[in-house]
Amino acid sequence: MYSIRGAITVDNNKSEEIIKETENLLNEMLKANEIDIEDIVAVLFTATKDLTTAYPAEAARNIGIKYASLLCFQEMFVENSLEKCIRVLMLVNGNKKQNEVKHIFLKKAKNLRPDLMKEF
Repeated sequence: MYSIRGAITVDNNKSEEIIKETENLLNEMLKANEIDIEDIVAVLFTATKDLTTAYPAEAARNIGIKYASLLCFQEMFVENSLEKCIRVLMLVNGNKKQNEVKHIFLKKAKNLRPDLMKEF
């Protein structure tokens, strides 16, 4: 089993935007790492306290992740931290080594973990 990190920001606290951008993030994570949906064990989502209109996990169901365990949390609040941010931790059955994983950070979330960003 291995894990993949991802994050994305949204411009507005609107349900449609939260779901759409989370779908975009998940699709990029799947594509970049060549993941079959059946291999996903669990996906953990966090959202900053300013995102209150939708559960990001709904996006996973929308793109076909139906049998993996999904759970949403509120991200710990830290002063001056990135706003309107959705973070993802995906657990996948497979043989990849952690240094082979392509972590995906989009929009303003690119600044969160530049050390994990790889060109692909």
